[in-house]
Formats: sequence, C-alpha cells, structure tokens
Amino acid sequence: MTSPIIAVLCGGTSSEREVSLGSGRASALALARSFPTRLFEIDADALPAGLDPAQHVVFSTLHGTFGEDGGMQRLLDVAGVTYAGCDAAGSALTMDKAETKAAAALRGVQSAKGLVFPASRKPTADEVIAALGGQVVVKPNDQGSSVGLTVATDRPTLESALAAITEGNWLIEQRLIGRELSVGVLGGRAMGVVEIRPKSGVYDFASKYTKGATEYFAPAPLDAATTQAVQNAAETAFAACGCRDYARVDFILGEQNVNNPLYLLEINTLPGMKETSLLPMSARCAGLDFSALVRELVRPAMQRFNRGSTVLS
Repeated sequence: MTSPIIAVLCGGTSSEREVSLGSGRASALALARSFPTRLFEIDADALPAGLDPAQHVVFSTLHGTFGEDGGMQRLLDVAGVTYAGCDAAGSALTMDKAETKAAAALRGVQSAKGLVFPASRKPTADEVIAALGGQVVVKPNDQGSSVGLTVATDRPTLESALAAITEGNWLIEQRLIGRELSVGVLGGRAMGVVEIRPKSGVYDFASKYTKGATEYFAPAPLDAATTQAVQNAAETAFAACGCRDYARVDFILGEQNVNNPLYLLEINTLPGMKETSLLPMSARCAGLDFSALVRELVRPAMQRFNRGSTVLS
C-alpha cells in the first residue's frame, strides 16, 4: 500500500488568512506525529508549486473565499489530487448560508427567517423591519469567522450596517435569542456538543479571537434528549448538503418551551483547526485528542488515494 505525504494547505487570499495560518501550523505539527507531512503556504488562488497527485494527499485548512467555497477543491479535482473534506459541490453549497439552510430545511432542519440580497439591491431599514422585526443580524452570505457581522437591535444600528454594505452578497436574519451550540461531524456521525458563551453576548470576530472573551463548555450542559436532538440535526444537515468526511455544524437553541427550538446557523466544512478550536473541542468529548482527530480527518482521503493507486498499478 502506498504511503502518501500529507500536504497541509494554509494561508490563502481571503480575509481569514491569519486564522488559516494558525490552523495549518497546528494541524501540520499534529499530523507529522503520524505521517510524512509538508506544509504549503498559499499566497494565490492557485495550486502550490510542488503538489504532486502521485504522492500527496491534501489536508486543507484554507478558510473563506477560494479556500472553502469550492475554488481550491475544483483545482484539486482537475489536477487529480486526492484531498480530505467536502468535495467542490458540497463546499460551494455550504459556503452559501442561504443555500445551506434551504437544503437543510428540505430535511426538516429549520433556521431563522431571513432576506438574501446583493449589495446592489440592498433593502431599506423600513423593508427589513417590516419583514423581520426590529432585532436582526446582518452578515455576509458567504464569509466565515463572523467577518462583517452586525447585530442590530435598533434602527440607527441597522441603518449604519446597511450603509456600510458596498459589495458582495448579504444575509439579514431575525435575531434569535438562545444558547449557541457547535457540533463536529466525523464520517457522518455527530461528536460532542459544545456550548459557546461570549461575554459580550455576541459571538463576533472579536469574541472568537480575543483571549478570554468567550467561555466554552464541552460537553454542553444539556439533558440527554436535547443533546441527541442537536446531534441528529447536525447529521441531517451534513447529509442534506452533500458533505463528505467532516464538518462543523452550528445552531442556536432557543426557548425550551417552544415546540422545536433548534435553529441551524451554518455548516463550516473547513473549520478552525487549532487545538483550542471548536471542532477539536467537540472531538475531545468523543474521546479524540487533537492528534487522534487529525488522523481520523485524513483517513478517508488516504483510503481514496490508495484505491486510486491500486487502480493505476
């Protein structure tokens, strides 16, 4: 059986480059404990020099545009390079928050009511309030790490958020008050549920990346039935969007006296991969430390690589 080199891709050209660099370095160090590993820092929307389909299996930690929207995946497919994680179609779908929620809704996983629009046709504050009420969340429809997110609890804040929109595709949703939860899915099966409690009350970019700004509970302090319901919804959303190998699925758990209080926020197919990131937290609940987790994340891709090597030989 061929023993491939794990090619870890990090960096990229999106607004999440620095986050990706951290994910890539941590993952490469952990993978190197088990496999021959090489770290590739990506600086352009192109395959890196030296990537060889005959000897490399790619583990990408590229976040944001081009990295997880299917762009890099399409290039890898064309080049015949085996890679871990979602394929190009699943990556493109899940990068679009509105399309993700539409696909999940067909399987019974609900999300907040919202409006999707390009910057050239943004609604007025009056139109937003009429459709969604006075408390909303404004965010890019196809970015991660909460880049550009604004929670508008009054008209002036909403008007300011709308005025700042000059390009791209956007999503405005009803603000949901509740507990924010995150679940890692590995091979189609949900791992532990993590609860996220930002001290500011909003899990935005600052809350994610400022030390001490957010508390995490892994596993989340939920009763067994609620935990199972969250895990089931994560697995359903993962399958509905055609995901492969692994992803992280995020929810809001609203008031428990509501008939179905669980709402899908997004699916992240290339989530943060430092030891302290949400997916590793979820995995630790299932008994996988960081090194064991990265081994499991690349295992299906290595199997695909070896099946291809057998066919070619």
